[in-house]
Amino acid sequence: MAEVRINKKEDFEKALKKFKMQCKKEGILKEYRERQYYTKPSQRRRKNVKKKR
Repeated sequence: MAEVRINKKEDFEKALKKFKMQCKKEGILKEYRERQYYTKPSQRRRKNVKKKR
C-alpha cells in the first residue's frame, strides 16, 4: 500500500507526485486495470505465453 508522509512545510503538489511515483513502482494502477474485468484462466495462460515469447 502506497503511503506518503508530508511535513508542514512540504507542498501538496510534491506529495502528490511522490504518491503517484510510489503507486507506479508498486504496480497498483496496473493491477487495478487487470482486475477491472474478469479474464478466464485459459486467456491468462495464453497472455503469459505470448509475453514470454
